Amino acid sequence: MSLPGRHSLLWRLAGALALFCLLLVSLHVDVGRMLLEATSYLPESTRQMLRDEARQAEKSWREGGAPGVDAYLQHLHERERVWAAVVDEHKHSLASRPLSDEEEQRLDFVRKLDFPVGRPGGTPTFYVPFSDGKTRLVMALPQHLNPRKYNELWELLLQRVLPAVLAVVVALLLYRLLIAPLAILRRQAAALSAGDLSARLGPPVTGRKDELGELARSFDHMAERLQGTVAFQRQLLRDLSHELRTPLSRLRVAGESEGDNVALRQRLAREVYAMEKLVGDALELVWLDTERPQLPCEEVDVIRLWDVLRENAGFETGWPLARMPCDLPVGCRVRGNLNGLAQALENILRNAIRHSPHGGLVRLAGRQEGDHWLLWIEDRGPGVAENELETIFRPFTRLSTARPGGDGFGLGLAIARSMIETQGGRVWAENGRHGLRVSLRMPAA
Repeated sequence: MSLPGRHSLLWRLAGALALFCLLLVSLHVDVGRMLLEATSYLPESTRQMLRDEARQAEKSWREGGAPGVDAYLQHLHERERVWAAVVDEHKHSLASRPLSDEEEQRLDFVRKLDFPVGRPGGTPTFYVPFSDGKTRLVMALPQHLNPRKYNELWELLLQRVLPAVLAVVVALLLYRLLIAPLAILRRQAAALSAGDLSARLGPPVTGRKDELGELARSFDHMAERLQGTVAFQRQLLRDLSHELRTPLSRLRVAGESEGDNVALRQRLAREVYAMEKLVGDALELVWLDTERPQLPCEEVDVIRLWDVLRENAGFETGWPLARMPCDLPVGCRVRGNLNGLAQALENILRNAIRHSPHGGLVRLAGRQEGDHWLLWIEDRGPGVAENELETIFRPFTRLSTARPGGDGFGLGLAIARSMIETQGGRVWAENGRHGLRVSLRMPAA
């Protein structure tokens, strides 16, 4: 199983999920570590407040001795609700009450003001020396001065709120990446099913290079083909109904006239044959346009095929074979469907004969260009105006002023183009040196 292309949705989804996971890890590890480091030391304002407390304790001791220290410690406890003591360099209390064993052990774990606060959740104890450098104030850090007092709130934000916000952001990105184009597709599909054949997804979706872009381009191609097919069939139905009115009108007039039965039967046979051919050609054109059949291909000798076609055309039109020469090089073989190619060449040949002057010439020539053969059939007729070279391939197009339903219905070239395109070829028209040149490009055998 091969991996999808570099523009596949797989890589975008994998990238979004990887980014989400990396952000979560960063929140838990990196941002958590940064928060812990930022709250590991006392800020300068807190240090200054503790120095002020030490100066106040020193003043009380110098002015009042042990009773002054007792009063200060009592006032500090009532104000901050923390343990505190004033000791000398030998860790002896300068208050009237000596330290207990537990308090003496607590003095072994005091730290300077510039030391870390310690483990989260604990109550650190700091000491601030007096001016003599020996006596000091030792006190537990009040909770409102603890730099980690909001850590639980920050952890709740980092571990609960921000991951939820990140999940919403990733969901919005995925919605924009996946659901929004699908919503546009659903809306346009509903419009198409409701009869709006002009519904398209447009460049915002078709311009994508992933699977959704491929789906959008397929949808627009389907919609364009559906719109073209419906428009083609509607136009064909209008043209067909118009073309059928003329022979039916002639039949009605012939039936109402009092001519002989032989002439009436001949007129009936001609008009019925013309209507049968018209309906048959129209149905074949619709079949080619809607079904897009995959015709079986084989190696076709174009020179031998042209000999058969010009012999049949000469028998029906009275043209000698010399007026339908073949100037193809020996070994001209193309890959296509024999019957389809024969029908296309025959339609082009008959169209050229129909528009050739008296004593005209219709020539088949061509040359090989790489892995394709370029063939052309050129007549000696008046040619076609440049702005109408594409028009002649439309159904029921007749550029002459001949009456409708006359010699041809304008379906031959349309059928020829559709037939060649189903075989992977191409047909176009241009004015040659002597008349109209219809060119075919077919794969070489």
